Amino acid sequence: MKIYRVKRGILIESKESFFLNESRDWDSFINDDHLASKLEQSIASLSPVSNGKEIIAEELLAPIQNQEVWASGVTYINSKLGRQEEARDAGGGDFYARVYQAARPELFFKATAHRTVASGGKVRIRKDSTWDVPEPELTLVITSSGKIVGYTIGNDMSSRSIEGENPLYLPQAKTFDGCAGLGPCILVSEDELPGSTGISMDIFRNDQVVFSGATTLGKMKRKTKDLVSFLYRECSFPCGSLLMTGTGIVPSSEFTLESGDRIHISIEPIGTLINIVE
Repeated sequence: MKIYRVKRGILIESKESFFLNESRDWDSFINDDHLASKLEQSIASLSPVSNGKEIIAEELLAPIQNQEVWASGVTYINSKLGRQEEARDAGGGDFYARVYQAARPELFFKATAHRTVASGGKVRIRKDSTWDVPEPELTLVITSSGKIVGYTIGNDMSSRSIEGENPLYLPQAKTFDGCAGLGPCILVSEDELPGSTGISMDIFRNDQVVFSGATTLGKMKRKTKDLVSFLYRECSFPCGSLLMTGTGIVPSSEFTLESGDRIHISIEPIGTLINIVE
């Protein structure tokens, strides 16, 4: 099943039918270790709505209210190589090789709701940056107890020029207004997504594809449960959290985003997150 946060409540998609729960309390609804069974009970008491797709098109919000968004770095070999390239002149390339091999993962704070946009929304590139890319990432939906109850798609907007200047500038390279896209929905599942699950990204400029890439979850070095375990060691999340799990799709150093670019990130069976660069 999938759930969408929309202006009038929570839209549930099940077997190609849609059900509208008019609760606006997204925090309490998704912060439930038994979210899958809650959805089953919820749709049993609701009548299907015929205009579910229209509601999504007109009212879609990012699937976040008071959750924090965190992110994992250097979880794919392509990410390690890309980070080493960008930090080579600053002398920080070796840091990323060490992180890739270390037992402890790289975890960093990414965004809160007001810096996050929904599918169809506008993400931003920093005005003081010269090299900017989107990073397509499977994003975990985690309850306050640390249980993974669902999955969504994340767009981790990143300034490679700032991070490459000095690895200590990571917070500035990663966290700013419009720095994260999330959506379009949450796939609620008790099961871990298989390694064969594909992630793809296409970037359009003037309706022409200027970048295209793909990978699979099986190429991720880290286990999702291990990432959650480290995140929750000394941090509490009263409303739950969202954790981006890193990217395996890294555009070359010749590519940088421009205003007006359209980013399509797809992970089946979740769907496609679409963002436009402001």
